[in-house]
Parts: sequence; C-alpha cells; structure tokens
Amino acid sequence: MSDLTKLPVTVITGFLGSGKTTLISQLMQNPGGRRLAVVVNEFGDVGVDGDILKSCAIPDCPAENIMELANGCICCTVADDFIPTIEALMKLDPRPDHILIETSGLALPKPLLKAFDWPDIRSKITVDGVIALADAEAVAAGRFAPDVAAVDAQRAADESIDHETPLSEVFEDQISCADLILLTKCDLADADARQKAKDIIAAEAPRPIPVIEVTDGAVDPRVVLGLEAAAEDDMDARPSHHDGHDDHEHDDFESIVVNLPDQTSPEDLVAKIERLAKEQNILRVKGYAAVQGKPMRLLVQAVGARVRWQFDRPWAPDEARQGRVVVIAEHDDVNTAAIEQVLIG
Repeated sequence: MSDLTKLPVTVITGFLGSGKTTLISQLMQNPGGRRLAVVVNEFGDVGVDGDILKSCAIPDCPAENIMELANGCICCTVADDFIPTIEALMKLDPRPDHILIETSGLALPKPLLKAFDWPDIRSKITVDGVIALADAEAVAAGRFAPDVAAVDAQRAADESIDHETPLSEVFEDQISCADLILLTKCDLADADARQKAKDIIAAEAPRPIPVIEVTDGAVDPRVVLGLEAAAEDDMDARPSHHDGHDDHEHDDFESIVVNLPDQTSPEDLVAKIERLAKEQNILRVKGYAAVQGKPMRLLVQAVGARVRWQFDRPWAPDEARQGRVVVIAEHDDVNTAAIEQVLIG
C-alpha cells in the first residue's frame, strides 16, 4: 500500500487541561471537508472527554466514529485495545478520511508513535503529525516546565544531578515529540505571559517547532491536518526522557474515582475542588455531579484550582443520578481518605 493510500492519523497531546477535547470538538465542527474519526484515551474510567465529543457529533463525524480507550494508556494496550480500535474505524462505511487520537494528559507521545510500527497497521496508516497543546498561562507561570536558566546553571555545575520533576518531564516529552505546538487559552494570558510561554517552549524544544496562539480551540483545519510528517519514520528527531527505558509514563501519577452525593449547588462543588487543589496538590478533576432540584447533569472539569462547570444534558430516564469524578495527582500526593473527606464529607 503506498503512502498515498495510507489513512492519516493526527496525535493530539498536551498536559492536563490544555484544551485537547476543545480542539477536537472544533475540528469535528469544522473538518475542512474530511470525514473524521476520533479515539479518546482517558486516564481513569469516567469517560468525560468521549461523552463531550459524542455530544458534538455531526454527519462528518458521527457518534459511531468516536471510540474511547479507558483504564490504561494506548501504548500499553496496543494488541488488546489500540489496534482493534484502529482496525474497527478503518472498516467503517464510509471509511474515515482522517483519525484524531486524543491522548491522556499524562501520556508521553513517543511510546504511542512506536505503536504505529506494529505490522498489523504500519502498512495501512501514517502519523500525519503530532500536535502538542500547551496552556499559555500555566507554562508562563512555570507550573509544568522548570526555571530553564536555573536548571541549566545547576546542570553545568553538576551533570550528575537530575533536577527534573515528573511534571516537567511529561511536558518536555510532549514538546519534543511535536510537529506543531498550539499555545492555548491565550485569552487568559497577557502578551508578556504568552511570550514567556513561547520562550520556555523554545528552550525545551529539540528543534525549531512552529507555535500558534489559539483560544477556545479555534484553528483552521488546514493548519493542523495534512502535515504529512510521517512521524513514525522520524523517531530519532523526537528525543524522550524515557528513551532506552521501559518506564511507564503513568507510574508517577495516580487517579482515584469518587462517587459524589447530590450537591446543593455547583458553587458548593467548585469550592470543594478549589480546596482540594490548595490542600492536596490535585492536578486534575473531571466528571459529573447531580445537583439537588436540577434535572440537568453537572459537568465539572478542573485544572488545579481553575474550575469550569456547566449543565451539559438532562439525566436520562434509565440513568442513575450518580455523580462520579476522577481525581488525578502525583503519586506521592494522593491521600484517598483526605480527598474523599473533602468531596463527600
């Protein structure tokens, strides 16, 4: 099969809450004439992102073209989950023109690229490009990348010391693997912060990588699709902290699922999540809740103490009004009892 007939796949990576689902929703609404299919890889078993995308389904990307892989990263479930999912999408009639893969926010993209080398699919698909999303405000504030100048100085003084944190390693690996970087949530960052974020990204990148400012995921599909990078053939140009290791990228992080009682109000749940971020160093919270007296389901997504919520749809007649959220933190920061005490009481 020639490259011209290979099905292009775009890998969309980026840290927790950087806007991956929002970008994919926008591409589904404005696919540039392509019939899209989507694979969503969640960390934790509450399928928030897949549910959001299915609610955005349109004829060029119907709900059956959206598949979820939960409870495990794609690269670790290649044979059991990933390849069968890709093959199922390729058998759809009509066949998709392009597949988007949304990775978990904690995923290192390079092991996923290696999955495309599996004989079962290598001859049939090509990685059109890796798009990394970076939250402008968070990067500028140094929450993912270390102080570049300070780290460089420390490394120069003592090459044997590892000054990286798991968070910065994830961020750096995502940047290093990218063909294009979208600087997201630019409406929340001023010009100085956006420039600082770009400087940090440039310092981490192993080669010059284009950076585009984006708000609310709005980007011309011609910019992000059709890159023809054939990333699976370009692995050496995408260095990773984990090259030569079998380390699993999720070992430094842990997620727990908490069943929530009915909430008195959205604001009450937001206050609890803000408290968690402050007291427990929580990275991410996402899921659903039932609010007393409200027929609609409450969707809540948080990055640190920044919480967004909306009533997304009515509870279905055959659906239990049961709230559930996934809480993600660095491994050493997970105190299940303390987290449940805040959320449940």
